[in-house]
Amino acid sequence: MSGNTFGALFKVTTFGESHGPAIGAVVDGMPAGVEIDLEFIQSELDRRRPGNKAAGSTLRKESDTVEILSGVFEGKSTGTSIGMLIRNSDQHSKDYSELQNLFRPGHADWGFHAKYGFRDYRGGGRSSGRETACRVAAGALAKLMLKSISEIKITAYALEIGGVRAEKIAFDEIEKNPLRAPDSQAAEKMAARIEECRNDLESCGGIVECRISGVPAGWGDPVFDKMDALLAHAIFSIGAVKGFTVGDGFDAARSVGSVNNSAPGAAGGIRGGISDGNEIIFQAAVKPTPSIGKVQSMPGIDGQMHDFAIKGRHDVCIVPRVVPVIEAMAAIVLAECALAQRCARICSENF
Repeated sequence: MSGNTFGALFKVTTFGESHGPAIGAVVDGMPAGVEIDLEFIQSELDRRRPGNKAAGSTLRKESDTVEILSGVFEGKSTGTSIGMLIRNSDQHSKDYSELQNLFRPGHADWGFHAKYGFRDYRGGGRSSGRETACRVAAGALAKLMLKSISEIKITAYALEIGGVRAEKIAFDEIEKNPLRAPDSQAAEKMAARIEECRNDLESCGGIVECRISGVPAGWGDPVFDKMDALLAHAIFSIGAVKGFTVGDGFDAARSVGSVNNSAPGAAGGIRGGISDGNEIIFQAAVKPTPSIGKVQSMPGIDGQMHDFAIKGRHDVCIVPRVVPVIEAMAAIVLAECALAQRCARICSENF
């Protein structure tokens, strides 16, 4: 199956299934000599790890302990591919046995069946959100690389959950509440909304905003490899994301030229596909978790519709867990842009 690799210079390939023995990532393009902080990588994975009921997370218990298999020697990158492994330990595959002949609404089941004529029905296989742990591990490596060359800060947070929106943005509040909201009062309302959905056997989505500071002007390339285009590709590759905007986004369509040209942050720190030195701002719309406890009508392989309630342990709201995934994918894009910028300068200086 193609589509498992992202990037050209900083290349990330993920592998494994939600209910297989392990998942992992291979990262190519990490320069030699970068200090690899295993504790930092693990801390990033811990932010995405399941088990926080207060945040609407599944109660699947996974340690998400990362093992580095290659590409690191005496605490530094060797310049060769870095292999990372995360073993699965708490799969309840039997929860999905009744779904092998049904296509869950809102999931990728039918798409995989239509494409391949065969699918891993245990939690969705490669389409499972569990795959994002691999991205977080790879994104942690990207953050370490960026740290070695520039003072770049990537901060994502839950701007909105279940229709409840943060009224203020305080970075120091984000990791103080399980919703990763930048507004403590909004976080309480978000938590109440999630509990309502839980009691109704429902789920809810939201909006994640990401702000990136410290990116020098000049990163990104015109035409097909615009920085915002790469970010859109990266963020849209996250299964739950159904919308992406940079800067004013769709609000720019309702503006006029003189206002949009001069409004602070309207371009989101990217003009012509190239960073302009200002703060980069983008938003991602995250859909409600499709696995819910309510009885739903779903098609079967037999061509008939079946009323069925999905069993298993599922997130009521995945927005808080998507936050570190979005940071990771943004870091991977910036690592790609940083290496492209280095290549461009070397070529220019030696031409």
